[in-house]
Amino acid sequence: MSTPIPAPETDAAKRVLPPKPKAAALVALSFTLLLYLVELVDVILPGDLDQGGIHSRALSGLDGVLFAPLLHAGWSHLFANTVPVLVLSFLAMAAGIGRFALVTAIIWVVSGLGVWLIGPANGVTVGASGLAFGWLAYLLVRGIFNRAAGQILVALVLLGVWSGMLAGLLPGQPGVSWQGHVFGALAGVLAAWLTTRRSRKAVPAATGNLEG
Repeated sequence: MSTPIPAPETDAAKRVLPPKPKAAALVALSFTLLLYLVELVDVILPGDLDQGGIHSRALSGLDGVLFAPLLHAGWSHLFANTVPVLVLSFLAMAAGIGRFALVTAIIWVVSGLGVWLIGPANGVTVGASGLAFGWLAYLLVRGIFNRAAGQILVALVLLGVWSGMLAGLLPGQPGVSWQGHVFGALAGVLAAWLTTRRSRKAVPAATGNLEG
């Protein structure tokens, strides 16, 4: 008799909360504390670490793609990003920390390259808001790709709580990198699609035959 065996990868992809909430909370808190440590160092040192951000269309500023999410233009900028980074990163670990690392890497690189390509000339872009927008977009669409009712419900709640963030996708706000927000959101959708495809490919391998 042929009996389908549950696919652990697929089941994990449909979780709403991290399977190890304490570990996920520690990762989210540690990353946020790192942002505060970097800002503190930036205040103490005589140099300006923010110059290590993204300099659009300048080859010398391309390495800012790696550093920009860790840098902020002052404490108020960091304070504004703190709660979204903590909450959204925690929820984005629902499929495990390994999946979260992959999703974050996609968002980090794609949003940074987007800013580098079309960001404002003669300016430096810094901040973790691109990551926050990417995690939010990932959480909003993963339930659709996974066909998971629980994740769709969480997405609706997040949309209600953080609907004000969507204004950051529009140009025209002085000092706000809408390019980073837009490309962060697009990267979040891309990450959701890529990781969902990966989960679905695991289904055939999880089907076996039982003799009975």
